[in-house]
Amino acid sequence: MGRGEPPIRLGRDRPDGRLLSGSTVDVDRLHLLCAGDGQPTTFVWVLAVGQVLICPSILSADFARLADDVDRVRPETDWLHVDVMDGHFVPNLTIGAPVVKSLRAHTDLFLDCHLMITDPKTYLPDFAKAGADQCSVHVELGHSRDLIAQCRDLGMRVGLVANPDAPFSSFAGFLGEIDTMLLMTVFPGFGGQSFMPEVVEKIAETAAEIERLEAATVLQVDGGISTTTAPACAWAGARAFVAGNAIFGAPDPLAAATALRSAIVSSISDAES
Repeated sequence: MGRGEPPIRLGRDRPDGRLLSGSTVDVDRLHLLCAGDGQPTTFVWVLAVGQVLICPSILSADFARLADDVDRVRPETDWLHVDVMDGHFVPNLTIGAPVVKSLRAHTDLFLDCHLMITDPKTYLPDFAKAGADQCSVHVELGHSRDLIAQCRDLGMRVGLVANPDAPFSSFAGFLGEIDTMLLMTVFPGFGGQSFMPEVVEKIAETAAEIERLEAATVLQVDGGISTTTAPACAWAGARAFVAGNAIFGAPDPLAAATALRSAIVSSISDAES
């Protein structure tokens, strides 16, 4: 399946008329998401081996022309990444559900919301109502299983996030229950930080556990991701890549996203050869 070919999409409609979001899986694992009658239980992205998800982060976009910036990178965007910061969990304040609502009115792209907030329980309903497809919450907050259940009840995909210093043991027990595991390769709070290569070992450990579980969990990375750093993450097993400055900070954001995808796919091909 090439970049120009859309993923196979199976599933049922959400109440708002859009498809329920599900998991990204290899074709031979599709049965894991099927009910006893063989019917898919949710929206499924079936990725070919080596296919990756490019997730431009709007944190680095021009907010004065956000819609235009989103449209510019759309041909290379699989998920649109939305960084939500409350000024408490991280030392920065960004955007919230109203911006997600505006984005949803403008685009049908998959809205991938990373909640860097101290009280996601209170705000998850707002993001679901605004049209978020997925919300990822930090494992450092605790109460992860309750938050996972809340996301499910709200009809969203659910992700967990682990900071660079979070041990593998802090999230390993949830890998079979979530849709996305986001490993931060910088400490969250600000864009444009330098990639932390020491996280690559944890990426590999996480990818191996997902494979062992035969789980459909997407392994995502975020922080200093570029054509230089992404290949190592891909080699270790990451398949979804959040990039902000490397895309929106480039003279031609679309070309930058294309180059990022090419570098990642080449790394995966080398690893599998």
